[in-house]
Amino acid sequence: MSEPGREAQEALAWFVGELRRLRQLSGAPSLNTLVAISTSLRQPLARSTLSDKLNAKSLPEWPFVVAFVEACLAHADRAGIRLPAELAEMSHWDAAHWRLLRIADAARTEDRLRAAAHTQLCRRSGGGSTPAGESEPPSPPSPTDRPTGVLELVTPRQLPTAGPCFVGRRAALAGLAGLLPHVHGVPGTTTICLISGTAGVGKTTLAVGWAHRVADHFPDGQLYVNLRGFDATGPAANPAEVLREFLEALGVPAQRVPAGPDARSGLFRSLLTGRRVLVLLDNAGDADQVRPLLPGSPGCLVVVTSRGHLPGLVTIEGARPIFLDPLSRTEAYELLSWRLGTDRVENEPDAADRIVDAAAGLPLALAIVAGRAAAQPGLSLGRLADELTGQGGLDRFSYGDAATDIRTVFSWSYRSLDATSARAFRLLGLHPGPDVSVPALASLAGVPVAEAGRTMAALVRANLVSEQLPERYVLHDLLRAYAAELVAGHEPEEVRAQALGRLLDCYLHTAHAADLLLYDQRDPIDPAPARTGTTVTVITDRAEAWRWLTTEHRVLLAVVGLATDARFDTHAWQLAWAVNTYLDRLGAWQEQLMVQERALRAASRVADRDGQARAHRNRAVACLRLEDHDQAHAHLHRSLRLYTELGDAIGSARAHLNLGILAERLGRYEQALHHAQQALGLFAAGENTNGQANALNNIGWYHSQLGNYQQALDNCTRALVLQQRVGNRYWQAHTWDSLGYVHYRLEQQAEAIRCYENALALWREAAERYYEATTLTHLGDSHRAAGAADLAHRAWRGALEILEQLGHLDAEQVRDRLRSEPAQSS
Repeated sequence: MSEPGREAQEALAWFVGELRRLRQLSGAPSLNTLVAISTSLRQPLARSTLSDKLNAKSLPEWPFVVAFVEACLAHADRAGIRLPAELAEMSHWDAAHWRLLRIADAARTEDRLRAAAHTQLCRRSGGGSTPAGESEPPSPPSPTDRPTGVLELVTPRQLPTAGPCFVGRRAALAGLAGLLPHVHGVPGTTTICLISGTAGVGKTTLAVGWAHRVADHFPDGQLYVNLRGFDATGPAANPAEVLREFLEALGVPAQRVPAGPDARSGLFRSLLTGRRVLVLLDNAGDADQVRPLLPGSPGCLVVVTSRGHLPGLVTIEGARPIFLDPLSRTEAYELLSWRLGTDRVENEPDAADRIVDAAAGLPLALAIVAGRAAAQPGLSLGRLADELTGQGGLDRFSYGDAATDIRTVFSWSYRSLDATSARAFRLLGLHPGPDVSVPALASLAGVPVAEAGRTMAALVRANLVSEQLPERYVLHDLLRAYAAELVAGHEPEEVRAQALGRLLDCYLHTAHAADLLLYDQRDPIDPAPARTGTTVTVITDRAEAWRWLTTEHRVLLAVVGLATDARFDTHAWQLAWAVNTYLDRLGAWQEQLMVQERALRAASRVADRDGQARAHRNRAVACLRLEDHDQAHAHLHRSLRLYTELGDAIGSARAHLNLGILAERLGRYEQALHHAQQALGLFAAGENTNGQANALNNIGWYHSQLGNYQQALDNCTRALVLQQRVGNRYWQAHTWDSLGYVHYRLEQQAEAIRCYENALALWREAAERYYEATTLTHLGDSHRAAGAADLAHRAWRGALEILEQLGHLDAEQVRDRLRSEPAQSS
């Protein structure tokens, strides 16, 4: 056996031994277990393939290695086994596998050379084995064995110095590592990777750092160029000029560089044929700037970085996209610790947290802050954090160097936009976030939805906006601050006010329509007509209304705050009214409290007594849910006083209903009954059938608490008839629960259970979580009274799960039931 062949066998034996060692150390999973795990990881391995590779019968391909290693790591993780660091890193396996491939390739080359020599010897001796009419086998190509007269190529090493600190980016690094096995893929093609992301997110740092790590995989050199596609300091790089620089770097004398760009591109591809070269094209502006610089050799890898998505490069040239998000909080903290030293960061953890928050995961922002802190060792992180979280906007991330000034870096992307997209980006600075829809942008800009959709797509391609969820678009916090500066500086105050008015109209009118679909029996409000240019989303049913409110939940909270701060006071309290039902049924009572506090402030500023009365009552409802009885009492009495001054009998009646609920919570059932009877009289005077039905139910409920069960049945039955007549399904659920409780007290458990189940169906239809839990608790009580302990436990467990999710104090009462009543064993 020749020396290369022996070395190849030894290398294969060593590599397979490493695979076996990993399997053993990860808990010795069986082959069937590894097959199952790899299938769950969507990298399925066949048992026969595992046996073949682990017995060194054939060379393990890279996809097999990845799937096998990941399966072993997953098994170790499940078993709580900590593996040696080098075996748990894919870079270890990548380097080892590459070494194995090179040794195996050398052995095959030696075999081909020996076969070719044998054939030539046979022909010279007259015993040739080559059939007549066929040429003799050619010698294998060698990068160093080039014909005389051809250029003597050199090996370029053009990569910039790698940054001193690199953290995180595990998913991106895994994606890059997965490219290497494809480098020697389809002949005539080049593997291309596109790393994109917003300004300052670390695209170049990632690309250069990884290129240094894998430079040994490309022994024929590494080429680098900054294409300046988004550089305001000068024009973008001309591909023809870049080709001239690349050709000279490869050893082509200046006088032999062709004049035309096509000829230069052709020579560039010819020179790289059969060579393994890494080409890093940094900061590309568009696909046309990149295409002439692509080699055609399957041994080459091209890494492109860009602030744009370059869809043409992905679609036509088959570039594999890797998108960089901002760093996670953990990664940002790690970067700060690396730059400033762990001790300095750990000595001021609160300040470090505030710095990480202010930078919002943008590596460039963190680097700027860390650079200043490193240059001034005596500067406390607390003082630096105070500066970052105070006034000053993006000045907080500007310390005199234009190349690393956040505002300057962002401007390079902004200046590349067309006029329509630039205006849209500026107007997004008025939106409070955290995300934005196309109808919202259409309203801001006063344009049709289709045009807004095209503009949003352009902003996504420029990586100034990202589509993190389908049709939900996000601006990085610092980009939002930049957009806010631009809109303040470029758009007149009147234009900004009109855009903001359209945005608030968009959310108010859509939320109002959604709210009426959730609960159409509310006392209506009358929002002013939406401004011209506003897009109002059409919502057709309750399910769609709930989906819209759920999707816009965080945005609506921010919009109420925006309206309050911007002195759009009527919008503020009406928006708060429109989201109140949703927040109440969801159990988001702290948010409900906050929103109504803003509504009260806004309504008070414009002396809108109706708005104040509604805000006081809605805030009292949140206080009741949160067991803050003193605040609930104060707000309800203020609401009642305002309704009385307005002569609003229906509003006064609703305040009395809530005062009755408060009295009941305090165990004052006679007082509660009195408030409900007052409400009934006011509703009757106002000829409000729906309100009368609700008051009758409350009267019946309070009678049940006082032991007056026949009166309770009479009133609740009358209530149910009226509610069914007007179609108030939400309050029918209340009444079915009341009737169930009366039958429970009368020891009529079968009828009680029927009533509770009717109530549950309606609560779930309304997505009313708290009252669903209340009815489940009552249902469990009836099952217990009927001797069905297991059914009782099932109902109570359902109630407890909901109450724990809501963080409600009633959860303890349910736990007491579960502890005191053991379930029967089946």
